[in-house]
Amino acid sequence: MIAVITGDIVNSENYNSSDWMPILKNYLESLGTSPLDWEVYRGDEFQVKLPVDKALKVAIHLKAQIKKVKNLDVRMAIGIGLETYAGSSVSESNGTAYKRSGRMFNTLKASKLNLEIATGHKHHDKILNLILKLGLDFMNDWSVVSAEIVTIVLNNPNVSQKEIAKQLGIKQSAVSQRYKRARLDLVLNMLDFYQELSKEIKE
Repeated sequence: MIAVITGDIVNSENYNSSDWMPILKNYLESLGTSPLDWEVYRGDEFQVKLPVDKALKVAIHLKAQIKKVKNLDVRMAIGIGLETYAGSSVSESNGTAYKRSGRMFNTLKASKLNLEIATGHKHHDKILNLILKLGLDFMNDWSVVSAEIVTIVLNNPNVSQKEIAKQLGIKQSAVSQRYKRARLDLVLNMLDFYQELSKEIKE
């Protein structure tokens, strides 16, 4: 079982690629090697293959990374399933994970959502996509500073607010405010729930 994320950059046509491409590629490079594990193609689209348990964290982390650029966002479909053919690149590989991710990605724009998941299990999909819909209600509104704090915490979940304050050169009370505005407690709860549920997902 693997997870495949298919995505694109929302609003990229109003920016130079140099505003967001290095952020996207730097993050994807931390996940594996291109083109076996990830690829960027057709200008602003990308695909990445990764372990099932990491999929949602990577998607949210990627969203936060891109939202550090004002008015940019990312649209992503997570497909979970099998890889039945491993090609020389992600885009040449095949299996239920790729098909679910690709098909769901093609419906995202019409459904006006920018993060959904397809596991092949209706019950799991219903629960996870409801949680994601509720989460997107605040994640879509992350400001640049909220996105920044989310990326710091997802990079290092054990980092203290005191350490973040020192890193950003702001007061600890300001870090606490940013935590609350980003709804980081809910993000971490959502990731914990996904981790538990992902253990039940079987083809």
